[in-house]
Amino acid sequence: MKPKFFITTTVARTLFFFKGQPRLWKQDFEVTAIAAEEDRLKEFALAEGIGYNYMPMHREISLWSDFVCLLRFIWFFIKERPYIVHGNTPKASFLSMVAAWITRRPVRIYMCHGLRYQGTQGKLHKLLMTMERISCFCATHVFCVSQGVADIMVKDGLCKKKKINVVGYGSAGGVDLDKYNPNIVDTTVRQDLNIPDKAFVFIFVGRIVKDKGINELVVAFDRLSMSFPFLHLILVGPIEKDLDPVDDKTEILISINKQIHTVGRQNDVRPYLKAADAFVLPSYREGFGMVLIEAGAMGLPCITTNITGCNEIIVPGVNGEIVEPRDADALYDVMNIWVEDKTYVANMALNARPMIINRYDCQKVWKLYYNEYKRLLEKS
Repeated sequence: MKPKFFITTTVARTLFFFKGQPRLWKQDFEVTAIAAEEDRLKEFALAEGIGYNYMPMHREISLWSDFVCLLRFIWFFIKERPYIVHGNTPKASFLSMVAAWITRRPVRIYMCHGLRYQGTQGKLHKLLMTMERISCFCATHVFCVSQGVADIMVKDGLCKKKKINVVGYGSAGGVDLDKYNPNIVDTTVRQDLNIPDKAFVFIFVGRIVKDKGINELVVAFDRLSMSFPFLHLILVGPIEKDLDPVDDKTEILISINKQIHTVGRQNDVRPYLKAADAFVLPSYREGFGMVLIEAGAMGLPCITTNITGCNEIIVPGVNGEIVEPRDADALYDVMNIWVEDKTYVANMALNARPMIINRYDCQKVWKLYYNEYKRLLEKS
């Protein structure tokens, strides 16, 4: 009988980080996914050919609901006796690691995709840090999606260095290079948005919020567009008005600048990436920066900020440039150079996809993680 491998996330939509991997794991394990959002959970489990268990977790803190979920985890672990419990996302990791520690499951993996307490203050900041410490304490192993996340966890006293592992170059599962391949993607985006073929196009993909550096990006671009009428910016993603909205000035600039195109959330961002010349992610905080490797796989050089994860993907002058976060002037300067020196940009574009192939090919990353799970199985 195969040992049981349970993977947990708070909501099922975040299981997409592991799409394809369970089919590899189940060669040696009996795999079960645990999450809220029952319909999406079932859809993921059926696609991967694994079991599933619905757990009604909420992303926000709710003492009674969280306590009930903890009891459910404990009971389920006692009944099923998993050999490996693999926790992901803050709430699911906290609850599943505590339950796995109480029930003495042999291998307890906390995968840290980012540090939620960053950017918070006061009591919430202290609470989130305490949850991280408890998750790390209860885990036998901590996997971080980037070296930057690992370093911060040690620096902030959340986890002992000997517990932490960064697999390969980082990420939870790499990127599907067959899918993110510019040679197989057709696009009519420029025609649809009335962008001339000879125009230089920057693109951003993500939530349109302050935390992603949208204020700085729009200010820098608006200033630049006054000098370059052939310059365009495509913003792909939902505009969030309630949680961390952009400044009023930014919202006005987006609405009146005819060279800025907002297209909302897209199920497939590849045609938009192919229509662009360069990618920009001026975020304040990331755990890894998955969108950078997707853009790189599509052959785009990237401008990003000197923050955790992102500064490990981009090598300045090779496949992009790095600026300090919250600095619209620095962002403007680099974007200005890129618009004026297309040969420089073209050379970095030639490096973009090969670097991603070398470091983040999902098949390589999946195998590295799979070997780690097998090693932990043999070692325990």
